[in-house]
Amino acid sequence: MVDGTLMEPMFLPGVEQNPQPGPFQAAIEGMKAAGPEYPQIWHLFAFRPQATEHLARFTQEMLRGPSPLSPGQRELIAAFTSYQNDCPF
Repeated sequence: MVDGTLMEPMFLPGVEQNPQPGPFQAAIEGMKAAGPEYPQIWHLFAFRPQATEHLARFTQEMLRGPSPLSPGQRELIAAFTSYQNDCPF
């Protein structure tokens, strides 16, 4: 939920309704089972996993790789940025 309201449905129903088998599809199913709110960008990852694999690796490297900032500090920056953009983290 963002500000007490449910997230808007995705504007790309063909993407949302056609995930490819793999870890991204499994992640979406797990998040849906946990509750109604989850990052909808995962639908793009599941729709074209071969095209978005590098984005997942990049994100993990930025949040978990060597850095003068701890992973927790980097997650806090990401969460704050998402909040400022009215986007769930």
